[in-house]
Amino acid sequence: MPDTIGGLAALGTSILWAATSTFFTFASRELGSVAVNRARLLLATLFLAITHLAINGVLLPVNVKPEAWFWFVLSGVIGLVLGDAFLFQAFVWIGPRLSMLLMSLAPVISMIFSWIFLAEQLTLLQVLGIGITVLGVSTVILDRGKPSETEGQNRHYLKGLLFGLGGAVGQALGLVTSKVGLNAGLSPLSGNLIRMFSAAVIMWFFALVMNQAKVTLDSVWHSRRARSFLFMGALAGPFLGVWLSLVAIQHTSVGIASTLMSLPPIFLLPVGMIIFKERIGWRAVVGTVLAISGVAMLFLV
Repeated sequence: MPDTIGGLAALGTSILWAATSTFFTFASRELGSVAVNRARLLLATLFLAITHLAINGVLLPVNVKPEAWFWFVLSGVIGLVLGDAFLFQAFVWIGPRLSMLLMSLAPVISMIFSWIFLAEQLTLLQVLGIGITVLGVSTVILDRGKPSETEGQNRHYLKGLLFGLGGAVGQALGLVTSKVGLNAGLSPLSGNLIRMFSAAVIMWFFALVMNQAKVTLDSVWHSRRARSFLFMGALAGPFLGVWLSLVAIQHTSVGIASTLMSLPPIFLLPVGMIIFKERIGWRAVVGTVLAISGVAMLFLV
């Protein structure tokens, strides 16, 4: 059974990530995903720095062990820069359906990595609960997306599968390296700030090198509607959501936390029905029941 704080934090993360994906969907339709990705890191770093100053009296956690900085910078690079880059390219090559299906493997990969690198042990029933939850989420994803006509027929298909898997590995390794940083004595707030700051520096460095920084800022500035969605998305996801995800892995195992954080497709079902007028098929219902059953197992065993 996961620690109550850790389990609730992970579920809260899922809800926030479901909300942020909705906000970023609207923002990306006007600005494009690349501009949204850059801007969200910048805004999240700003929110976190202000919060860190209010709580700890300093903008950045400079007086902490270099070891903690190292692990959270590494986490930011692996999870927020490389992992997201792999995922976004997978979207282009194989579409969102298969990409998100591969991302649903992140809890299993997290469980394996946390066992190897952190020596975290799970009971057989917990492993079963993770498996049932992942199966449920995967079933919902398969119901919500239809295979494209070219799926499996384009020359980038294999690379797309590998990049989608790379996104899942990046998310898993990002969580594991974050937990190592937390074990070094850093708080979830400070850790999240370091992650976002390092990722933002890298993303905006490349934007400057490619002469795209001004274009990104101009596009955000001239679209008030997209700017509002971007602000709400950055607040819900990279700021509060990732902060809560670090609270979750601080209080429970990475495998269980990652599983509970993989539920946005479940929480997005009513959003899809109400806002996007999507039809919910029987697979989504079955998947939801499976996912809820798996989550219940994780909280009860």
